[in-house]
Amino acid sequence: MAIDLCNKSPAALAESDPGSWADAGHAEPVLLDDLGTEQRDALNFAYRTTLSNVDPRFVAGDPAAWASDFGYALDRVAIRLDNRTNDELREQALKHPDPAMREQALFEYADRDHADAIELLAQAIRDDTDRQVRWDALWAVEKLGGARAVATLQRFLKDADPEIAEWSRLFTSELQTGDPAFDGRAGKSTPGRTFDETIFLLIHCDLYVRLDDSNQHWGKISLAPQGLARIYGQAHACPNVATREKQLVIAKTIDGLHTDGSPHVDNYLFRGFTDRTRRDRGNFFFESLVPRPFFKSGRADDPSQGVAQANIGFARYGTWHLEPRFQIHDEYAIRYVRGRFQGWGHVNLARIAGKPLEEVLTPGNGVLSTLHDPEVGPMTNAFILGTFKGKLNDWDGDGVIDLNSRPVYSTAEGEIDSDQDGIPDEPGLTCCDWTTRQLP
Repeated sequence: MAIDLCNKSPAALAESDPGSWADAGHAEPVLLDDLGTEQRDALNFAYRTTLSNVDPRFVAGDPAAWASDFGYALDRVAIRLDNRTNDELREQALKHPDPAMREQALFEYADRDHADAIELLAQAIRDDTDRQVRWDALWAVEKLGGARAVATLQRFLKDADPEIAEWSRLFTSELQTGDPAFDGRAGKSTPGRTFDETIFLLIHCDLYVRLDDSNQHWGKISLAPQGLARIYGQAHACPNVATREKQLVIAKTIDGLHTDGSPHVDNYLFRGFTDRTRRDRGNFFFESLVPRPFFKSGRADDPSQGVAQANIGFARYGTWHLEPRFQIHDEYAIRYVRGRFQGWGHVNLARIAGKPLEEVLTPGNGVLSTLHDPEVGPMTNAFILGTFKGKLNDWDGDGVIDLNSRPVYSTAEGEIDSDQDGIPDEPGLTCCDWTTRQLP
């Protein structure tokens, strides 16, 4: 099964409080560490078997509660567009010179759900020299879940890199309790910034491509965070305390697209609702609708096959968790965010057919799209959905968490702001003007 499918367990779907362990007849919870080796193996086997074989209709009742998930349906029938063998994936996951390609091999192998996937991920977490490969691999371990995943994550709780240690703590806590946990480092704000927070996002995406007009043939690419960032841009969630419950900016940059070395800026203003019935968190559903040039070539800033103007929509929903120790304007800061997203895209199949993955995962080699445009709609052939996570990190290595130090080139309304002074380069412009840029 795909590692990004929802866990449709009875507890997750129950409308009422399941009660405490004591109410269920137990004096206290049974900890994973208290289980013997055989008990752990049995628990892990039961977990994996249940996820792989259970028919959620017999768990959730009404199939409309889960079986209408388009991504769930597509995942069961789509063929993998990454045709590397398992041996090739294992080799490249550990030895490819490009960290994004090592990570892509790790996520593809994990998505195939092999028995030794967690072992391979653990080896990469231990040995890889790229810290983002390491923490993204930790996330892949969490996605696979089960007792073996918890035990693997716990091995890195005291890692020499504080960020690896905290991600390990966070993912372990999520698997055991459903909520994240953090370390005790202090936090600091960078004065004079447009945003109160600039949260680096990890995004894992399943890209389902319609291969012909019959609607009977679908392909799938499971994009790891660094591969997705290379194609569509590295994203930062940029909230301000005063407005975060109704809007925020997702600021994206693509490196390596412009010949002058400048980042390709692509900002999205999201608006929506947030539920604040709990003091320590907010549950949100936001949507974005922004004007964009649509490149029929399937590559950003490439007008070789024509350009159309369209309004591109995207949806994101999830939960942010607050940190009482970090104060911004007398309010708690967002320490961590997690959620799901979905939208539409255009993949030029002729551009990627027969190409090695290194030539597919290139800057800008994929564009977002819409169905609601008479010219662009018929070219829309990809359904994009996935999960995201982001937490505040210590980016300068001084032992203090940085709340808003990340470089983002956006005003509070999503307009491009190259010098980050809060004033737009050009009012209303939210994406780089392709007519002034030259592709390599």
